[in-house]
Amino acid sequence: MHADDQVGEGVPADLAEFLRSTDDGRPVTIVPSVCGGCGGRVFSVLIDDVEGGAERMCTGCGGRAFLADSEEFWAEADPGEAACPCGGEEFEAAVAFSLTDDGSVRWVTIGLRCRKDGAVGVYADWKIDYGPTDHLLTLA
Repeated sequence: MHADDQVGEGVPADLAEFLRSTDDGRPVTIVPSVCGGCGGRVFSVLIDDVEGGAERMCTGCGGRAFLADSEEFWAEADPGEAACPCGGEEFEAAVAFSLTDDGSVRWVTIGLRCRKDGAVGVYADWKIDYGPTDHLLTLA
């Protein structure tokens, strides 16, 4: 955990703590996924864990959204549906953005919390090697 870590309102505490423990010592900003259409916070999620990327679908209204810069690389992705070891496929989601000293995003980590058994895990992460990156912080 870093003194400059920031956790957005609505991120489940156990998911935030798990995401903080996976960072590389840099400060992180953790942002909850919230559906822009209905305000829902439960999703089914497609994950490309090879290249990194994620798309979520709200279980309330069916609204879809890409996380961070996933849309830019989705045409080359080979996504699969995220599933918890318990078999659950509905999740609360949060995105952890690992920051450099100048505040740029260096890594994106997708954390999911299973609605069936509460298990948390990292389902995808990828490096950001371009700038500027401020826009990524709004794409959770």
